[in-house]
Amino acid sequence: MRMLFCVAALALTTCAPLAFGQGKAAHKPNRALLHPELLKEKAPATFKIKFQTTKGSFVVECKRAWSPAGVDRFYNLSKNGFFDNIKFFRVVQGFVVQFGMHGDPAVGAKWRDANIPDEKVVKGNKRGFLTYAKSGPNTRSTQYFINLADNDRLDEMGFPAFGHVTEGMDVVDKLYNGYGEAPNQGQIAEKGNAYLDSEFPKLDFVQKVIIIK
Repeated sequence: MRMLFCVAALALTTCAPLAFGQGKAAHKPNRALLHPELLKEKAPATFKIKFQTTKGSFVVECKRAWSPAGVDRFYNLSKNGFFDNIKFFRVVQGFVVQFGMHGDPAVGAKWRDANIPDEKVVKGNKRGFLTYAKSGPNTRSTQYFINLADNDRLDEMGFPAFGHVTEGMDVVDKLYNGYGEAPNQGQIAEKGNAYLDSEFPKLDFVQKVIIIK
């Protein structure tokens, strides 16, 4: 299990995957997601990702120069449908929105230790910027957070942003935050969305992501 470094008594946690989607029948994930070692495509220098969510859509622009390894990983996950039907499982008002635990625990288990190396902070954690969660050195994998405020203290702790919300930050602000930090990542890792649907049914989730070229 991953836990983001404790910041101002708020631990940004990252862990394994979830199962699927809020009252929907489960669907089979892209089988390519079972093979992290094969998803190594180099990302474009700049590209945008549209997140279609249960609250509306928002767009993130990613810049490879800010975090090459981080952007390559995010691009490959997006291209292969990793984020479809995953929940925004940790929403702390005035701090962060966190996501990235896959809906199918079998898929999540494959990525849990598929880490990428740390990179220097080129862009920091301003409001609307997208960053990897991690538990220690070189533990970035598939968990992310969007800063809901200027969290400059995270820069000194080695959290480089790699993209930023260019459209729809009002949608990000509206993602359900009533559960705060209550969802347990260990339970998410073990039981997936079945746990979240049962215990935290109001959580918003990603319906689909689209790469905009």
